[in-house]
Amino acid sequence: MTVTQQQVLDSLAKIKSPRGVALANANVLSAINATDGKVFFSINVDAAEARAWESVRAEAEAAVRAIPGVTTVMVALTAERKAGAAPPPPPPPPTPSRGAPGVQPVHAHKPPQGGQSPMARQSEIPGVAAVIAVASGKGGVGKSTTALNLALGLRDLGLKVGLLDADIYGPSVPRLTGLHDKPALNDERKMIPLRRFGLAIMSIGFLVEEETAMIWRGPMVMSAVTQMLRDVAWGTLDVLVVDMPPGTGDAQLTLAQNVPLKGAVIVSTPQDLSLIDARRGLAMFKKVNVPVLGIVENMSYFQCPHCGTKSDIFGHGGARHEAEKLGVPFLGEIPLHMAIRATSDAGTPVVDSEPDGPHAAIYRAVAGQVRDQLKGVIAAA
Repeated sequence: MTVTQQQVLDSLAKIKSPRGVALANANVLSAINATDGKVFFSINVDAAEARAWESVRAEAEAAVRAIPGVTTVMVALTAERKAGAAPPPPPPPPTPSRGAPGVQPVHAHKPPQGGQSPMARQSEIPGVAAVIAVASGKGGVGKSTTALNLALGLRDLGLKVGLLDADIYGPSVPRLTGLHDKPALNDERKMIPLRRFGLAIMSIGFLVEEETAMIWRGPMVMSAVTQMLRDVAWGTLDVLVVDMPPGTGDAQLTLAQNVPLKGAVIVSTPQDLSLIDARRGLAMFKKVNVPVLGIVENMSYFQCPHCGTKSDIFGHGGARHEAEKLGVPFLGEIPLHMAIRATSDAGTPVVDSEPDGPHAAIYRAVAGQVRDQLKGVIAAA
């Protein structure tokens, strides 16, 4: 049964806002995305009113979930403080949702009192020994392809591995893995990750359509990343590899503040523009006390599939020199090659589809260096 935007609006019209106006007419709703039984929208209010609106958010989620044909509901309460306004009082602890997977409320950020570090909110994910981030300073450097093949390389080294696609603006993992099912819920109302290639895999792309434009405000980003970490039944893992959005924004900070990251892998191409942005990403992780496991130079050189000739299209060795200059490990060079591109587009990553090939060997070598740096953490867990 197809669920329409109008059905969602009709259900929200029965809910009163704190101002006494029907929610559908309160001028606080974002665009409503309703496809294949999955409904997503946000309620955008001023931070000073956030606490009063939380019960409205819960009512809205329950009302939409009751629409025949709705299987998944994601409702975010986003609160932004107006310029010059006093900060709102501290919010109460969030109450876990008892319904289908939905984004929990996020209140406007308030600096911690008493000098407490934001990292004090960190807590381990039960059953997960180590969480590592794969990040880049800019998009288009092959970060997601690297993250997936790194996860597969760690799998080949005998580790239990999960992959979280936290690139909520442009989730690539569904395409890279060929997975398009939506996750089921367990008895605790947690999402069960999909499995392929021996990996536990979760992506926001499993909950929204591939063509959907993810136009999310900062608080919504933070809320979504938190839920993808905490409301997923990851099981027992040695390593959870997190494919981060490019840049140094809310998603990266949320991850660092939520879980004690055991390290970050920075992906860059050899050219100067990419290295400038990679430098920013590396500096950000150092600032939040996340160990940098190393830098990967992706698209390091073009290798002709016919004659094997190597050409330095984007230059060569820039990431290695940057790693040496900054005193972090250089993890390896990955070529720009048609086999890597073709297997990625086909949802059959090269480490799994061509395990005896030269490219799989490169990714496994990178994975070996990452594993060696995590040995103590995994052994302790």
